[in-house]
Amino acid sequence: MSTQETNRVIARAVTMALVGVVTLYGLYLLRGVLLMLYISLLFAIGFTPAVQWLERKRFMERRRRLPRWFAILVLYVGGLAIIALILGLVIPPLIGQLNQLWENLPAYVDRLQVSLVERGLIERRWTWSELVKNTQIPSVALSGLLGALQGVLGALGAIVTVLLLPFYLLLETDQLRRALLRFVNEDSRPLAGRIMRDVTDKVGAWLTGQALLSLVIGATAALGMWLLGIPYFYVIGLIAAVGEAIPVIGPILAAIPAIFLGWTVSGNTALLVAGYFMLQQFIENNVLVPHIMGRQVGVSAVTILVALLVGSELLGFVGAILAVPTAAIIQVVLQEYLERDDE
Repeated sequence: MSTQETNRVIARAVTMALVGVVTLYGLYLLRGVLLMLYISLLFAIGFTPAVQWLERKRFMERRRRLPRWFAILVLYVGGLAIIALILGLVIPPLIGQLNQLWENLPAYVDRLQVSLVERGLIERRWTWSELVKNTQIPSVALSGLLGALQGVLGALGAIVTVLLLPFYLLLETDQLRRALLRFVNEDSRPLAGRIMRDVTDKVGAWLTGQALLSLVIGATAALGMWLLGIPYFYVIGLIAAVGEAIPVIGPILAAIPAIFLGWTVSGNTALLVAGYFMLQQFIENNVLVPHIMGRQVGVSAVTILVALLVGSELLGFVGAILAVPTAAIIQVVLQEYLERDDE
């Protein structure tokens, strides 16, 4: 190889390396946008089976099938109506219980401090004025309030985006599928199409199963706390429903405030609350998950744990929620390629 050709190869390698670095840096800067796109894509994939079912369904004799845009609209309106109904039933008593919790919080903190002083864990009790005085100055509190307000507005914008973007992704599913297949070798297109269908089934099963599990766990947690006489059972139910979306550690974290509120009643009540949540998790892991999730998602426990660790490390709370569907997608792709190699 001549010196000129060697220089050309080196220049090409350096250029490709620089392009790669710039591309990676650009993706890093756009990580928030890419994350919202990925979440929207997961929702679009998860809603696809329901949209296809609505498209095939004939609601009246001799009536043409529903157009895709109308099927998507029916799904959205139905989902929003269900959410509005649930919120209408839950929010009024939830707000009332949150107000009571805020009013009674000083008494709970004082009771906790008395217990800690008796056990020698702290030297003396702190009054609320001392806690406020030693916690932060007004300017810091104001900046924290403004930061929280900015975070809430940003979260609302992200939620609106994640709700609207799947609508357009679902509307253009066929066009997007054909565009993606153009990037695949013609001989591999049947395999790519099968992978897309399997991924759609897996994510759809996960989304449906997760919604059902959250509903069941939230409702049973609230009912159990009400039967045990725990205050603010609506709040506990809501926390349990949200915690159910995080595999493995979510239910454990959701049980902590319930046990604390049970302790404000009595030590025996706290033990009953802990026992109730342990029983609930036992029934969920051995009855609900096999029947609701079952083999539809088909992700092993080891895969879930590894995905949870990786997702939490990379993206925190959001990564933990996205861990299972992402692991299911990766598992589908690997299985298809491994089975193809075995043939």
